[in-house]
Amino acid sequence: MPEPHEPHVPEIVASFFERYPIRSYDDGQLLIHAGDDSPSIFYIVSGAVRQYDISYRGAEVVVNKYKPGAFFPMLGAITGRPNTFFFAADATLAVRVAPRQEVVDFLHAQPAVAFDLLTRLYSGVDGLLGRMAQLMAGSARNRLLYEILIECRRFGTANDVGVYTLAFKESDMAAAAGLSRETVSRELQKLSHEGLVRLTRGSVAVPDIGAIEQEVGRGL
Repeated sequence: MPEPHEPHVPEIVASFFERYPIRSYDDGQLLIHAGDDSPSIFYIVSGAVRQYDISYRGAEVVVNKYKPGAFFPMLGAITGRPNTFFFAADATLAVRVAPRQEVVDFLHAQPAVAFDLLTRLYSGVDGLLGRMAQLMAGSARNRLLYEILIECRRFGTANDVGVYTLAFKESDMAAAAGLSRETVSRELQKLSHEGLVRLTRGSVAVPDIGAIEQEVGRGL
């Protein structure tokens, strides 16, 4: 007889959050303010969420993005530390909202889910360390290339020949790379002339992600 189906971690997580109400948010609408002690955990059904801070100049600095299947904010839930970031819808958004303690109890009862969360956390830390290295030593060109790589790996879609397509806003990329919008626009034009990207209205195509990895100087 065939083995009974063992649910994968995403299925286990989705099944847990399905018991909680769904909420909708418009693009740009805030879910959590910096300084809020959120009593809830948000699970993304569709859309995306950006986590950001505001610089002393009033500029938005994006530190992370979440896609469908992710749930947040977990730092306060696990460590008790206060939240210091803003969380906002990065597109039309649908989330399920669960009480924080019930999510923590769920993680205790589901070690596979907890391990998956830890794995994704370490992957995120690796990305942040790479971004830090680029911010400290990289040129504007390399900082932008690194952000394009992150977007390809996390949110891009590749066709049959490996060309990635990214929904793209210069303002969002500027906030992630710590650059001005004008600098991002100028560097994108240079990358386009070099053949590293192809620009269309509202999107960027990456024909050879390996070439960008070589330009940045490290693979992801």
